[in-house]
Amino acid sequence: MGHRAEDRSTATPRERLDAVGTSDVAATLQALATPSRLRILARLQEGPCAVGDLAEAVSMEPSACSHQLRLLRNLGLVTGERRGRSIVYALYDHHVAELLDQALYHVEHLRLGLTDAADEQRSPSPRSAFLPKLTPPQI
Repeated sequence: MGHRAEDRSTATPRERLDAVGTSDVAATLQALATPSRLRILARLQEGPCAVGDLAEAVSMEPSACSHQLRLLRNLGLVTGERRGRSIVYALYDHHVAELLDQALYHVEHLRLGLTDAADEQRSPSPRSAFLPKLTPPQI
């Protein structure tokens, strides 16, 4: 299965999930289930950052931050590029930023007690113009 828009439109979400492998998706979602990793990813959404600066930005010890970054790198959520004696980390690609945005959007949606219908009646925010339109999963 390719990574093209037309491939996604012909397969159901369940079929796409089976093709990717549920354990891979579960591992990615599990990585996002830790507050410290979410803070790291949110900071990297602002732009690349060296480990020391990143640890300070998310209020972690550098060694603990490095440990979390290693896990995130192994899952393909971040990349690290050596620059001199330090490593500068960045989000792997725009999909990681979209995952974070969609998770945050969903939590805000729940907190406000909104449904899709109520949300569509509001005028779209500038940020939502960049987010893909999500449809409920087909069961």
